[in-house]
Amino acid sequence: MTEQLDVLIVGAGLSGIGAARHLKSQCPEKSFAILEGRDTLGGTWDLFRYPGIRSDSDMYTLGYNFKPWTEKQVIADGHRIRNYIAETARENGLESNIRYGHKVIAADWHSDTATWTVTVQKKSGEMVQIQCHWLMMCSGYYNYESGFTPEFKGREDFKGQVIHPQFWPENLDYSGKRVVVIGSGATAITLIPSMTDKAKLVTMLQRTPSYVVSVPQFDPMVRFLLKFLPAMTVYNISRARNNFITQSIFKLSRSFPKFMRWLLLKQVKAQVGPNFDMKHFTPPYNPWDQRLCAVPNGDMFKAIRKGKANVVTDHIDRFVENGIKLKSGEVLEADIIVTATGLNLRLFGGMTMTVDGKAIEMNQHISYKGLMFSDIPNFSNTLGYTNASWTLKADLIAEYVCRLLKHMDKSGTRIAVPVRTPDVRPTQLLDMTSGYVARAEAYLPKGADRAPWKLFQNYAADKKQLREGKLEDGVMSFRKPHVAGGAGKGGDRMAA
Repeated sequence: MTEQLDVLIVGAGLSGIGAARHLKSQCPEKSFAILEGRDTLGGTWDLFRYPGIRSDSDMYTLGYNFKPWTEKQVIADGHRIRNYIAETARENGLESNIRYGHKVIAADWHSDTATWTVTVQKKSGEMVQIQCHWLMMCSGYYNYESGFTPEFKGREDFKGQVIHPQFWPENLDYSGKRVVVIGSGATAITLIPSMTDKAKLVTMLQRTPSYVVSVPQFDPMVRFLLKFLPAMTVYNISRARNNFITQSIFKLSRSFPKFMRWLLLKQVKAQVGPNFDMKHFTPPYNPWDQRLCAVPNGDMFKAIRKGKANVVTDHIDRFVENGIKLKSGEVLEADIIVTATGLNLRLFGGMTMTVDGKAIEMNQHISYKGLMFSDIPNFSNTLGYTNASWTLKADLIAEYVCRLLKHMDKSGTRIAVPVRTPDVRPTQLLDMTSGYVARAEAYLPKGADRAPWKLFQNYAADKKQLREGKLEDGVMSFRKPHVAGGAGKGGDRMAA
């Protein structure tokens, strides 16, 4: 017989473990399972194993709102974050709910029973089906199976190694090697200083610079306050302070881009020295058109000053036997080339979806409050902030889903679906120019020009609408399953 659960959570990373803890504490009567396609928990923080892997957000806001981050590092290493997630699962008795090696292939909604039938492929290849009343996606937004790597002419001519950070070889020896890292995002900024310990020289080759900002690795205020106050109190103070700072920088960047550009470039200039060519850290776009890259303790700038790392801004002509030939004619010699060229976005782990037999094309649907989608019932997706820590939004989404579930129980309804009205104007979902967003725009769901369809990148606004806003807001429809007499498959089966 097909197993039946109240809630199915997909993904055992930072979002999935957090969602499970919220569900268990706020809706203890609900049965649930966590499906994880890989063999371990941790998601991003287990998959990526390249040197120096770390958060680009402070851990007082990237951590859960119910579990204080107590380690000294503010910008934490990947293994520390992975341990934090595992500790959360242990402390809340969630380990028995996780099913590893369970990859979700398809999800099909049936209005007459108000259930999702989820098709799952086990690691053995066996296909099984699980039914649930609510499907909660916590699988992130990128493809775990392939990173983005452009086609480079002459790649087969290069005699060294070509590596994508998403698939870092275990025990790679780069001692005394010349390393070229292609890219200028958070991954490149992390890799470069981390590899200078052994490499002969590490070069960041970029087509377009990114805005970078030095941030402290440790927070002396927190260590001081912990001497007098409980850990959770200090955590909440630090969380509120850091979120305020992050949001203020974002708002200033949007309102006064010229001033913020000057300020960001000035702090870089102060660290790289007067003789460094600032074209390498001067982007052609405004701050926060793409994410800012954090440089903990200015480690990358220190590596540049010591001559262990450098930056080249140019276009690639082709790979050659001993490195990369640039459009300028220069050849960057390399033993190892790292293609830190980005990620491929992929929604819901690539699974297919239907509602009452009709295939779902996500670019035809509009995001509702940043977690559900127009005309898709009993389905939520965890999508964190692009301008702040992911978990700030993930916690709010999990809490909101719990509110919905409790309201449905109280009202005797079993279906919750945001219903799109004709006056809603679709817009781009993510207001960013980053390459990974641009490449995925054609199949991403839409945003809109007004609440509750508008996707806020603002914690205060989301906190108000998700924690305090009305559940019955004129858009969310609560229904009971009902098959109209003689009705066939389709939307007419979802009667109020």
